[in-house]
Amino acid sequence: MHNLFNYITIGSSVFMAILILLQTRGASLGAGFGGSAEVNTVRRGSDKTIFQMTIIVGVIFVLSIVLGIISK
Repeated sequence: MHNLFNYITIGSSVFMAILILLQTRGASLGAGFGGSAEVNTVRRGSDKTIFQMTIIVGVIFVLSIVLGIISK
């Protein structure tokens, strides 16, 4: 059972890193060159989905660590 939590922790950490790297900071190509004047943006569509998935995977990551420690 302890090995299962190790595999879940490793898998969720890799998946969370990928999701974090997929998140975009600017809305367009001009934002990458400093051309964006927007301060507040609203997450829509795929940005919102990736953001919510990152939160869920983060919770799974923390729970797998805690349950792995408890199961020792």
